[in-house]
Amino acid sequence: MTDGRDGRKATVDPKLLELLACPLTKGPLTWDPERSELISRVAKLAYPVRDGIPIMLPSEARTISADDMLPPQPRLGGPS
Repeated sequence: MTDGRDGRKATVDPKLLELLACPLTKGPLTWDPERSELISRVAKLAYPVRDGIPIMLPSEARTISADDMLPPQPRLGGPS
């Protein structure tokens, strides 16, 4: 997912990530660089980051499933 007009992927400053909290649960957020989202595992919400700005509105967040919260499984080599 791209971050905006220049086509680059979004990033979040680690210090900013330490300061941000889920507006509903006040819990920690994790960064998903593949989707450019901040994830609240407790609230099961993903907040978008647009043009480098976290959109911390529950109305803008998407609901995530348990599968979305699992880390990607490593792929094993060889035929299946």
